[in-house]
Amino acid sequence: MDFDLSDDHRLLRSTVRDFAEQEIAPVAEELDRTKAFPYELVRRLGELNLMGIPFPEEVGGAGADTLAYAIAVEELARIDSSVAITLCAHTSLGTQPIYLFGSPEQRAEWLPKLTAGELLGAFGLTEPEAGSDAGNVQTRATLDGGEWVVDGAKQFITNAGTEISGCVVITAQTGTDERGRKEISNILVPNGTPGYEQGTPYRKMGWNASDTRPLTFTDCRVPEENLVGPRGDGFKQFLRVLDIGRIGVAAMGVGLAQGALDEALKYAKERKAFGQQISKFQAIQAKLADVATEIAAARLLTYHAAFLKDQRRDFSLVAAQAKLKTGRLAVRATEEAVQIHGGYGYIEEYPVCRFYRDAKILTIGEGTDEVQQMVIARALGA
Repeated sequence: MDFDLSDDHRLLRSTVRDFAEQEIAPVAEELDRTKAFPYELVRRLGELNLMGIPFPEEVGGAGADTLAYAIAVEELARIDSSVAITLCAHTSLGTQPIYLFGSPEQRAEWLPKLTAGELLGAFGLTEPEAGSDAGNVQTRATLDGGEWVVDGAKQFITNAGTEISGCVVITAQTGTDERGRKEISNILVPNGTPGYEQGTPYRKMGWNASDTRPLTFTDCRVPEENLVGPRGDGFKQFLRVLDIGRIGVAAMGVGLAQGALDEALKYAKERKAFGQQISKFQAIQAKLADVATEIAAARLLTYHAAFLKDQRRDFSLVAAQAKLKTGRLAVRATEEAVQIHGGYGYIEEYPVCRFYRDAKILTIGEGTDEVQQMVIARALGA
């Protein structure tokens, strides 16, 4: 086994780290405070060819692998999770279904603009009655004169309501199968389609500079050819998309934990109490050491999941393990970072305050911790 990154991976890490430190860090606090979507940063991500990292060059992507994607997401989340989730949701959830299951016409129409970051993609799975029970989709799509007529609602959807949002791929009931079970299919709905409305953005605990809002579909008509993949394959398709998405979210957890450790160590070396730097106290050293050790383990688990996917091997179990591990780690690491900062950790001017608020969602989104435990247990044969 070779644990060293390739020259290309190291160059990418350096490039994204420089961009995050020089261009994201100076504005991250203001974007969070004002809840402003980072249009300029997304444009720059597109210019750096980071909005389509794992997709082939022939469809407009960077032609890199999943490990490169995980590294980039990690470096972004180390500085700001709102920017990281914007790229992550766009790539893993918004673009991936069209790349994996789209028709040649759909791929030709949407992938070049999505992979360039000119447009953002979204994925509409979660509903008021379909969260962890993702198969309990209530949104319906009925064929009528060569068009799908969509009625229903989605919630907690990322990237669907910005000025550069291009489309959303949604799950919907399209009938029943031969055994009378609910038939679920994926359908592409472009922004601007009559009957498709994006609701008011949520007031969130964290990820304040990212776009998250409910969606409604009322007699929304799209052409029959907007079906993504075979009719009735929607359930299998979104399970595959979620597996891939967990690698990106795991990388976010690693990056956020690393950012919290960086800030905590820097503060501990600057802050003095009882005549010396607080980093010299064993109580502080123990916190730093434990978090650093957990990050090293979580990073390897996340990279292993990316490696397995790139090798075209089954990665579902490891991706779920990585997502479970890193979400919990991000919560712990940010909490310890706030604790090391003391009262200053509770002040918004310090990044660890934002990090702490941003961490909790990593144990909920892309499948809760409890869902990850179910996936893992089933893979073990329990």
